[in-house]
Amino acid sequence: MSTEANSQGQSSDAVAGLARRLDHQLRSKLSRLTLGMSPAHVAGAGLDWAMHLAMSPGKQLKLAESGIRKTMALGKYAFSAAIGGDAEPVAETPPHDRRFAYDGWQRWPYNLISQGYLLSREWWQEATRDIDGVTKDHEALVSFLAHQMIDAVSPYNLPLTNPEVIDSTRSEAGGNLQRGLRLLAQDVKSSIQPERKPDTGGFEVGEDLAASPGKVIYRNRLIELIQYAPKTKRGKVLAEPLLFVPPWIMKFYILDLSPAKSMVRYLVEQGHTVFMISWKNPDEGDAGLGLNDYLKLGFMEALDVVGAVVPEQKVNAVGYCAGGTLLSIAAAVMARDGDDRLNTVSTFTAQTDCSEPGEIKMFLSDAQLSMLKDTMSRDGYLDGPYMAAAFNALNANALVWQPLVERYMLGKEPKLIDLMAWNRDVTRVPYQLHYDWLQKVYLENALAEDHYAVDGRNIHLSDIRTPMFFVGTTTDHVAPWKSVYKIHRLAPYAELTFCLTNGGHNAGIACGPVHPRRKHQVATREPGEGYVHPDLWRSRTATTEGSWWPTWNKWLFENSGAKVSARTIGAADEGYAPICDAPGTYVHL
Repeated sequence: MSTEANSQGQSSDAVAGLARRLDHQLRSKLSRLTLGMSPAHVAGAGLDWAMHLAMSPGKQLKLAESGIRKTMALGKYAFSAAIGGDAEPVAETPPHDRRFAYDGWQRWPYNLISQGYLLSREWWQEATRDIDGVTKDHEALVSFLAHQMIDAVSPYNLPLTNPEVIDSTRSEAGGNLQRGLRLLAQDVKSSIQPERKPDTGGFEVGEDLAASPGKVIYRNRLIELIQYAPKTKRGKVLAEPLLFVPPWIMKFYILDLSPAKSMVRYLVEQGHTVFMISWKNPDEGDAGLGLNDYLKLGFMEALDVVGAVVPEQKVNAVGYCAGGTLLSIAAAVMARDGDDRLNTVSTFTAQTDCSEPGEIKMFLSDAQLSMLKDTMSRDGYLDGPYMAAAFNALNANALVWQPLVERYMLGKEPKLIDLMAWNRDVTRVPYQLHYDWLQKVYLENALAEDHYAVDGRNIHLSDIRTPMFFVGTTTDHVAPWKSVYKIHRLAPYAELTFCLTNGGHNAGIACGPVHPRRKHQVATREPGEGYVHPDLWRSRTATTEGSWWPTWNKWLFENSGAKVSARTIGAADEGYAPICDAPGTYVHL
């Protein structure tokens, strides 16, 4: 009897194991096809929208009226445009949308085609928004997917309705299409090559990019720590060193682009002793490294080394994007534990409250995280191209459709700039880290809601008393500036300076003094002052022309001590002799 029961148990376990493997394989393959979006979640959102729209006759009537009105406006526009009159556009091109900038879109019939498309886009915006009963998350997802579909069939993307493609084909006797086919063949061939290196347009890491002189002075399984050589005219530097915590999603040298755009070079020339964390590109052996491992093996060990190289000095710590969130966690841990080694905390486009995370929320749900876990569990990490494709989908017009048209229909092979070269140099993310990040930081919003734990004890951003400088960018689709601004509520007892600059998540940060057309707003909130709504803050804060870098540098000097003689690189006596030249070895993995 017992033998029979044991046999049945083993059989049941085998079936359960097979079932789990089948489920895992299906979800893993689906996740790669859908960029992590769960079909079940999408279907649920679509059903929520469709059912509530079906039960909203007033909304239906409003949409019908809008459709009739737009059709009549388009008919009037068509008549005026056809007879050569001065036809006023009936639909506006969205801001930052360059698809219809070519002059040919202003002539018949392409002006009518583009206006019809833009009106349809506006109508779908109305159709997917403001329906009573639909959850905000479902509404945002349905609207996002509707825009993805309508943008995919834009007349800009079709060779027979794009006047620029037609004009180029006529003037070049099809030469543009021949070049496009060759480029397509090259890209297909490159995509199937194993271990292919990204096309960086001739930029070389260590020569054109990440070229600031320095040495790697420390290495562990997760980071290399770079100390940059001083470059001040009088051999004096600020007493407090500066430690950068870049994001692990991409490589650190967005902060050290070509010399004219390098924040590292700028800061060294201004008299800072600069240290940079360079994250290792993880492999299957790093699958178990989580967010708290990155905190301890990454930031805290780097801070220990900086303290040994520059003893008896507090540190100006700087975090960018996810590195800024990690730095905020570290600052809260140190405040909890009475560790006062931080002089200032600066973060760029870093969220601490993820209740309104921006368009990245399209990929965030329990269902989608479950699918993503299946995808990552195969290799132990999330692959860089997969993640890059998901981010590109958030701004598909600029990052997907325009490049495809320009490359394959116009036959153009645009010269890459340094920022674009960096963007192609993607990295992997360990399984556990990505799960911690999405589950704890985003879905649970644990940091903002005071239940994020380190070493078994919760941390609180409200414990921070260190002066803080937070930077947001006006057109950031990854970390919207109002989301970054939420730090005002979370750290009420710290002196907090908030800076808002024009530009996006990356370009708004990598915009030094040489960059034209830059402007920013900055204001300081003293500890204990009342909260100011972000819209009110923006309306009453003066605008300063130019890059925000000098403003931040001035703030660092105002919050630091006197200058001292420039330091040598490393500290051999402390066990931190230079290992190799910057940018090190991890950046090439």
